[in-house]
Amino acid sequence: MKKKLGSLIMAVTLIMSLALVGCSGDKKTETKTGTEKPLTVGFLYVGPIGDEGYTFSHDAGRLALEKETGVKTIFKESVKEDLAEVQKACEEMINQGANVIVGTSFGFMDGMEASALKHLDVKYLHASGYKTSVNMSNYFGRIYQARYLSGIVAGMKTKTSTIGYVAAFPIPEVIRGINAFTLGVQSVKPDAVVKVRWTNTWYDPTKEKEAGKALVADGVDVIAQHQDTAGPLQAAEEAGISAIGYNTDMAAKAPKAYMTAPIWNWGPYYVEQIKAIKAGTWKSGSYWEGLESGIVKLAPLTANAPTGAAEAVDKAKATILSGKNKIFVGPLTAQDGTVKVAKGVVMSDKELLSFDWFVKGVEGKIAK
Repeated sequence: MKKKLGSLIMAVTLIMSLALVGCSGDKKTETKTGTEKPLTVGFLYVGPIGDEGYTFSHDAGRLALEKETGVKTIFKESVKEDLAEVQKACEEMINQGANVIVGTSFGFMDGMEASALKHLDVKYLHASGYKTSVNMSNYFGRIYQARYLSGIVAGMKTKTSTIGYVAAFPIPEVIRGINAFTLGVQSVKPDAVVKVRWTNTWYDPTKEKEAGKALVADGVDVIAQHQDTAGPLQAAEEAGISAIGYNTDMAAKAPKAYMTAPIWNWGPYYVEQIKAIKAGTWKSGSYWEGLESGIVKLAPLTANAPTGAAEAVDKAKATILSGKNKIFVGPLTAQDGTVKVAKGVVMSDKELLSFDWFVKGVEGKIAK
């Protein structure tokens, strides 16, 4: 009897165990394919949030993401643009529970790609790069459109027809921006020149300010920039000349010099991507939108801007939005006089993303 009772108990126990396993299996399937698994989004920043520029703009997007979607976010500042360091930072994020990783600088690309290949269950969003995989997208905005508009303001402001530009690294993104700015300048002042000073850094307030001072000594009366800090603006402020900022509205940093700036609005993109991931509809790809999307803008013009600049900017913006102004359309001539783009020909996105030459009117060399 005891033997039969024991066998009965064992059978009942086995049935209950199988039932529990079945329930557990159902839950695992639901977590894997459904939308109930909580997301943690990790952000890798190239500089400190306190730069009040590029990294600050991404962090504003992170905060907007938290507010609108309720997802948990974590971040790491001043990540070195190095393959091993980026992979290490990604692992740290994953160990903290991140199942989505956002890398905000071009130099993070290879490290993120290597991490993505290792962690196929994690989604990766990389800013300004060109590599994609099944679980890694790239994204950026056509900030060159806003730079063109800021060039109109600079061109209308300069009295010497000599404008300075403090630039980070000689990569296509920066070169494209300098060229767009110059074309904007030339649209209102054809004889103007744009002098470039390289810093070979994204974030170095002292170095950026010194580059600005060097341009002042070189005779410029307006300074523009592709840098993460207000250093160039402050150099302009101290010299009593005008300036164009970048990334965020930095009017408070140089109230007497600052006129406007091409700025970023990352929040809508981050919200869109995370909502797609939660809905299970996300697919990797390349995002590169412009003024029409709101990801790039021109900051409000201050009283330092020249008379008539607001009207000129509005008119040019309207032609860009209508598709009538492609900005990079021939004839376009390089510094050495070579015709690079024939009359009427519009440069393709592939050509824009591999820009390695300056348009006529830019003074400076592209370091190889």
